[in-house]
Amino acid sequence: MQYRLIIDSGATKAEWCAAGRDRRMTVTAGMNLATMSEESALESIAAALDSLGLEGNEVGAVHFYAAGLIAGSASGAMVSSLFAKRFPDADIECASDLLAAARAVCGHSAGVAAILGTGSNSCLFDGISIVRNVRSGGFILGDEGGGASLGKLFLSDFLKGLVPEPIALEFASSFDADYLSIVNRVYHSPAPAAYLGSFAPWILSHADSHPYMRALIDRNLNSFIQRVLLQYDCERVGFVGGFASACASSLKRLCAEAGIEVSSIIASPLENLISYHCQ
Repeated sequence: MQYRLIIDSGATKAEWCAAGRDRRMTVTAGMNLATMSEESALESIAAALDSLGLEGNEVGAVHFYAAGLIAGSASGAMVSSLFAKRFPDADIECASDLLAAARAVCGHSAGVAAILGTGSNSCLFDGISIVRNVRSGGFILGDEGGGASLGKLFLSDFLKGLVPEPIALEFASSFDADYLSIVNRVYHSPAPAAYLGSFAPWILSHADSHPYMRALIDRNLNSFIQRVLLQYDCERVGFVGGFASACASSLKRLCAEAGIEVSSIIASPLENLISYHCQ
């Protein structure tokens, strides 16, 4: 029995599953093919395949989903070529993490799917293909609702002295944060979105202890609902992502206030993708 290789890669981590007579799983660093070098992407993929220990004739199909991957693009062709060399007899599909999210929460039915992780994205899915996408814009021009956006909102307030003093003092002490170090990391580090998103867990952990934090979280999520989801004129939406899962109660409350029903919230699409492709 040949294996079906299913990979879901976000910006933070990539989950790999070889499903066949048994299951082989591994987790690697994430890949955003819109921002990382071809060499780094190839090295990450090759290392994961080595850890799974699959021979060329053992894989009958590959389904590779990654952030920043556009079907028919140079990056997609590059990844397809790598898999084809490793598994010459396999059927290979390379698609965006957005299609992975849509298949995970909608299955073969039509619906709206949203990703809330470090960044954010969304689409209208007709049960086969993505038929509409309100552009994300990335962490500078968009990514409303995601972890990086929340971190950016907080740091902006912090630098301008708008964070209540007890929280500001705790933050500065916990992260050894000052104006120069924050600005340097945001404008000169190789992964500024990841840096901004790294503060999201700390912010969420204070949601129940201070009204300012709760209001900030709601402001971030509402921005995604108002600026993105309502453009689809949808009544139901399914969410994917660790940040979405961490904000589940707030998401349900704010969506309900906007007249949107939340059909599901899952931290990772991988299990649902295994069912989608293997059943």
